[in-house]
Amino acid sequence: MSTDERTETTLPVRNDTDLMAVRQQVRAMAQRLGFGLVQQTKLVTAASELARNTLVHGGGGSVSLEPTSDGDGREGLTLRFVDEGPGIPDVELALRDGYSTAGGLGMGLSGSKRLVNDFSVDTAPGRGTTVSITLWSPLAPFGRR
Repeated sequence: MSTDERTETTLPVRNDTDLMAVRQQVRAMAQRLGFGLVQQTKLVTAASELARNTLVHGGGGSVSLEPTSDGDGREGLTLRFVDEGPGIPDVELALRDGYSTAGGLGMGLSGSKRLVNDFSVDTAPGRGTTVSITLWSPLAPFGRR
């Protein structure tokens, strides 16, 4: 993979047009990293949910896309969604299926967590929220792609 393909990219999340750009850029980077169609779909779905949360609940922010590797031949893509909104007062509650503060289905955070390998939330009331996710490509047989 070339150095350009491993470069971190940061995108704004300020409006619906930005949400579309996030989905497109996540899919394009996942393709360049060799993710299969199912992995791409999982990552784009999680990114779409978390970008919408960044916009709706956090008042907008940004997402960084960072290619990574684990040293054992797996390539991954880490996405970091950052906002400066009100924060999440109860993360455990927010991660429950069906919990919503906006009248939706309440599957955004919990559903996104199920779609990826690594998921973390850093938040506190009054200081915004950072949600980080990583999806790793599966290792090919004998650690080769």
